[in-house]
Amino acid sequence: LRLEESGGGLVQPGGSLRLSCTASGVSLEYYAIGWFREAPGRGRELVSCISDPNTYYPDSNLGRFTTSIQKAWNVVYLQMNSLKRDDTAVYYCAARQGSGNICNGAFMDYWGKGTLVTVSS
Repeated sequence: LRLEESGGGLVQPGGSLRLSCTASGVSLEYYAIGWFREAPGRGRELVSCISDPNTYYPDSNLGRFTTSIQKAWNVVYLQMNSLKRDDTAVYYCAARQGSGNICNGAFMDYWGKGTLVTVSS
């Protein structure tokens, strides 16, 4: 299973971005997919987890980020709205075989290389 993120870039505060995680090699049907982010000095942080048809978010999400899956294309999305400067980070998608709320950064089986999101005016 290979994962590739895309859609990162520069966005102004208050703006939106949609990240994509495209999988190849294996169907995502058998995996939970997590979005994580890493920023200098903040370590790895879980942003969302999807185990179709269920989605899971940390309490800090506050409804600004949503994840979804397009099974026919083997793609998972992260829609990010009302972006803040603190959302600046490298965003990674990762897969863990199994189902349920199992997206734990220490136990994911596969990782993409990440895409940089910069929120700045």
